[in-house]
Amino acid sequence: QVQLVESGGGLVQAGGSLRLSCAASGRTFSNYATGWFRQAPGKEREFVAAIRRNGGSTYYADSVKGRFTISRDNAKNTVYLQMNSLKPEDTAVYYCAADPNIRILTISANYQYWGQGTQVTVSS
Repeated sequence: QVQLVESGGGLVQAGGSLRLSCAASGRTFSNYATGWFRQAPGKEREFVAAIRRNGGSTYYADSVKGRFTISRDNAKNTVYLQMNSLKPEDTAVYYCAADPNIRILTISANYQYWGQGTQVTVSS
C-alpha cells in the first residue's frame, strides 16, 4: 500500500503558474505509475496528466497540453505537476493517484491509491 499527499495548490491569477507535488510513502514509489486528475464543482473527475513508473512516457489531456508538465523524482518519492498559463477553467481540486499495475493511465477507475486532493483556484 502507498499513501499519497498532495501539496502546492492555492489561489493564482490567470496566466500564472503553480507546481503541485504528490509525495508518496509506504512502498517503492518507482513501481507505481502516477496520474493527476481534477474535479471542479458540479463536474465529474477528469484526467489531467499521467506518467509511467520510469518516467519514460507521459500523457496529457488536450485541455492542458502545452501548459502543464508532469514529472517524477523517484529518489524523492514525488511526482510533480507544473502548471503554467493557468486559466479560470483550471480551477478544481487536483488529485494524485497511483497504481502498480496499470495499462491505461487516463482512466481514473484504474487507479487503486488516491490522495486527499489540493485546491487550485485561478482568478480572472
